[in-house]
Order: sequence, then structure tokens, then C-alpha cells
Amino acid sequence: MICCFGSLLPKPAPKAPQRVRMIDYYSTEERMSDTIPSYEERMKWFHQARFGMFIHWGLYSIPARGEWVMYQEQIPAADYAHLAKKFNPKKLDAASWVALAKEAGMKYMVLTTRHHDGFCLFDSQVSDFTSVKTAAKRDIVREYVDAARAGGMKVGFYYSWLDWRFPGYFDYKGKPESAKALVRQAHDQVKELMTNYGKIDVLWYDGHWVPNLEKENIAEFWGAKEMNAMVRKLQPHILINNRSGLAEDLDTPEQHVTASAAGRGWESCMTMGDSCGWGFIANNPNFKTVPQIIQHLVTAAAGEGNFLLNCGPKSDGTIRKEESDRLKAIGEWMAANGESIYGSERTPFRAGIMGICTAKGNNVYLHIFRWPIQGEACIPNIKNKIKKATILQTGQNLEIVKASNNRTYFRGLPKKAPHPYDTVIKLELDGKPEALTPQWGYTNCG
Repeated sequence: MICCFGSLLPKPAPKAPQRVRMIDYYSTEERMSDTIPSYEERMKWFHQARFGMFIHWGLYSIPARGEWVMYQEQIPAADYAHLAKKFNPKKLDAASWVALAKEAGMKYMVLTTRHHDGFCLFDSQVSDFTSVKTAAKRDIVREYVDAARAGGMKVGFYYSWLDWRFPGYFDYKGKPESAKALVRQAHDQVKELMTNYGKIDVLWYDGHWVPNLEKENIAEFWGAKEMNAMVRKLQPHILINNRSGLAEDLDTPEQHVTASAAGRGWESCMTMGDSCGWGFIANNPNFKTVPQIIQHLVTAAAGEGNFLLNCGPKSDGTIRKEESDRLKAIGEWMAANGESIYGSERTPFRAGIMGICTAKGNNVYLHIFRWPIQGEACIPNIKNKIKKATILQTGQNLEIVKASNNRTYFRGLPKKAPHPYDTVIKLELDGKPEALTPQWGYTNCG
């Protein structure tokens, strides 16, 4: 992931752009993809899922200072490699990860198969720096894939293009052979991941930036066009994110929830703790609260996007209590209100200071984060006829009252919110939600 220490990377030199071509070893046949399903067809499950688990895990869980520890502390590759002799997660049970994700209401998972430090959690044939060939002697990716499939979860792979162990990454001009070897490793390893583990639903690239290389040349440096064509040939249904220098299928806002243009798939990824802590940090005092996380999830769903929430397991493979407790609490809320999240669509309705609205078909869901004390809630500018208004969690029917200035009130709310974090009112309409032109302009807070 990009973390707050990304500024430590060398700044681009102020010189004219130079086109860079690092790889060209695909045959014509390999460049030709089989018939790929339409974007809309491939996106169907993703739009239905809305909520997924990100897992950042690797050697960096041993020093417990985050996934960028090798770079931040300038640990030589040979010294860092000693961690592989200690990485033997006796308590790892991938099925327990899957069970926790399911309890939280998540529908898919994305695991870091290899982060920026170059250590593979899979049985790569082009590297000895893997969980199979060092102390663990286990193909963690295989265990994860098998557990996810057994649990009915969609399977995603995170893969970082860069590898800090290659001098050519930091100086591609001065060390071109090392740079070419780095690029070749990426292509070979992604091909292994796309070949050896059955159907993969998401390829989540990261680490595509290159020191002193202009942004417009990044895709060409990595041979991203050829790589992604190969991936789609092997996995025609796959979704690929936008971190290869190419737009591909999904936008990936990081640590914030910002919707893409309508019709474009997007997914906000976020940590539960510190913004720079994707991997395990032993002392991480800044965990988000459950209400904050639920609001992020709802905001993503309201923008027709997904929310990918991260866990950073400890070195033994277990997920810490602070994270598991939050996931279970979110799952309790999702069990009652998931209907308002899964398959969500955009709506023109605004809830003001109370909260936010999601939609699905002829239904709109009013998410109330700040419970009104007067026993009524209001949404202005609803054009539709409302057939019914119900508190989703309890089934209580509410009185629907039209008032002046195109206001619609929902009355009879209990004094205490049925759920302390977000109570949802389901509005059944006579058609797709339509809004009247606001008389006083924009109605959201802020």
C-alpha cells in the first residue's frame, strides 16, 4: 500500500520524459485474449458484494512495525531475509479468517500474496524467498484459496509490482539488468498466481510507482498492457484494479471514501487502525470505532462502491482482538441491515444531518446515524409515492406525512434508536427513486 512514508521515495528529476520499455517477451498468441465477458457481466458479483476483507500479512508481522519497515528503516535485503527463518505461523488457520469475514457480512477477500519486500506467501518457482522454501514450509496462498472457496467467498490476490531487493528498482537507468529482472519476476509470478490456484476473482495490484519515472511511462515500464492481457486470457472473468498505470476495471481510493463516476467500479480500502498500518503494528492506539467504520461502509454503498476493510494478522497468523471485535460488531449490524448494503444503487435523496440514503430497485434506505429526539425523521424533495415506511431492524411501520416545501415526515419513531450506530428506515416506493428540484439548493450537511 501507499503509506504516509511514501514521500521518502526519491523525487522525480526535472528532466524531459523518457519512454521506457522493460519487457517484450510475450508471443502473439499470448497477447490474444479469449472472449472476455462484458464489463457489466464481470462486475455483477462485485456490485452485489459491497463489503470485503483485505489482509496484509508477511514477514513484517514479526518486527510488528508495519509493512514498510524494511524501507523505512533501510534494512539491507540480506538482514531482512533472516526474518524468513523465524516466520513459522503455528496458529495460522485460514478457515478462521474466512469465518470472521463471513461473520462480519463480507462477501470476498483479498490477500497480500507478495508485498514490497518481495517475500512470497505462495510457491513461486522464480524465487527462493517464499513461505514454502523457508521456515514455514507452507503455501499460505493455497491454504487461503481453499478456505475462501470452502466458505463461499470470492477470492482476490494482492500483488506488488515493486521489490525493494532489486537495486534496479531504485536506479533503473544505472542498473538496467536488475530492473529488467524485476519486471520479469513480476510477470512470471503473476502468471503463476493466475495459473496455479483456480479461478481468481480480483487481481489487486500495488507498488506500481517507480522513482524518477514519469507517471505516463509507468505502464510501459512494467509491460502492464501485456501483463493484463495475459491475466485476462488465463482468467477471463477477473477484475483488475487501476494500479498498473492503466485504468482497467476498478478505482481504488485509499483511506478515504470517494465515489467514482456513475458506471465505473470502485472500492475504498481502509485500515481499522493507523493510516500507515496495513501490516501488524504491536502498539496501534488509533483504532476507528465501529460507528465510524459502519458509516464508511454505508457511504461507499451510497456511491455504488465497495468497502475493503483491512486486517493485519500477528506473526502467528491470528487476528488481534481489536480487529475481530470490530468485525463481529459490524456483522451484528449487517445481519439486521445488510439488505440496505448488498447490491446498493445511487439515489437522489438526501438525509441531511441525520445520515445518508442507499437504494435498491424501488426501495430507498434511510440510514440514521444521529437519532432525532422529536420522534420523526424528514427527507425533502421526494417525488415518488411512498407505499410503506418500516424500521428495517424491528419491522415497525411508521406514519408517512407530507408537509409544505416538499417535505416528507416519518413519524412514530421510538425515543431510543433501535440500533445505537445506524438505524435504517426502509421506504417502499411506487417506482425508481425520483427527486424534486430542491427549493433551497443542496440539502446535505457540510
